[in-house]
Amino acid sequence: MNSIITVLLGFFWLSGGWGNNLEKALADAGPAHKLVILNFSGSDWCGPCILLKKEVFESEEFKRFADTGLELVRADFPRQKKNQLPKEQVKYNESLAEKYNPAGKFPLTLLLSPEGKVLRMWEGYPKDLTTEQMIKTIQSYR
Repeated sequence: MNSIITVLLGFFWLSGGWGNNLEKALADAGPAHKLVILNFSGSDWCGPCILLKKEVFESEEFKRFADTGLELVRADFPRQKKNQLPKEQVKYNESLAEKYNPAGKFPLTLLLSPEGKVLRMWEGYPKDLTTEQMIKTIQSYR
């Protein structure tokens, strides 16, 4: 039963173009001339994370933009037992946090070059951050 839930959660989080492997996203980004978004989220406990996902990342405008210009990676840190990720994914997400989010901020969204260089960082979910503003900021790095 737990494996079925894990698979369903994987499909849920990966839908909409989001992956869970930064190295793959970086490798795919280079030849496609794309940038990478790395989002650290607490999907089942972090209110600002949930709002950012719903209001920005799941908006049609962002999805259209991301389809052509971004590779998307979510490093999720759920707390509820029913939402736990496979142990390998937890370990991988922790390694990403050690490198890119050592202060443990949630949400934390990074814009990365295909080489993994941090170009821009958004801490939390600023109330004045709109999808349009985020897209314009990302476009300024192309």
